[in-house]
Amino acid sequence: MEIVIAGGHGQIALRLTRLLAARGDRVRGLIRNPDHAADLVATGAEPVLCDLEQAPDIPAATGTADAIVFAAGAGAGSGIARKRTMDRDGALKLIAAAKANGISRYLLISTFHADEPRGDEVFQAYMRAKAEADAALRASGLAYTILRPGRLTNEPGTGRVNLAPRLKGADVPRDDVAAALLACLLDPRAIGRQWELTSGEMPIADAIAEATGLDR
Repeated sequence: MEIVIAGGHGQIALRLTRLLAARGDRVRGLIRNPDHAADLVATGAEPVLCDLEQAPDIPAATGTADAIVFAAGAGAGSGIARKRTMDRDGALKLIAAAKANGISRYLLISTFHADEPRGDEVFQAYMRAKAEADAALRASGLAYTILRPGRLTNEPGTGRVNLAPRLKGADVPRDDVAAALLACLLDPRAIGRQWELTSGEMPIADAIAEATGLDR
């Protein structure tokens, strides 16, 4: 496969890149900071400079691929404006690029319970931005998968998760989010699904099979 990952220097993105590269897949990671290029090369990706907030021609930077993964985000410390321009508008621009380039498969990393904004004003803006990006992807006509992970940790992954349209809050290692993304890329049953993801007891492939039945 050939995969484009927006936010290619993010922690989940780098983990996913390693998994894809180990399979022999081609990965192109969109980054806005050229200083991050070497880290992508080290994990097996081809870095592509593309600032989703500023680039005049995102389809040209994206190119063609079998799938796009939106793993970008404004990040900690950013304000309300960047939650909109990156977490929402960045995802929307990449939807437009996917359509322009004939890329039908689009995976998006969202956030847990995105439709129920909570926390302070900035965090509520972040959740609204994610919810609006999710809604736009669902309505896009693309073959989408939306994953809404629980609280992210750097604990080693176990390969065992809970996956369902709605879950109670819990942690999930970034390793397992990356592994779940790969499994969703490979499993057509994940197309057209929006699932929440936490640590659990079920192997990821089995969790996808069970979740497929839950949201019918």
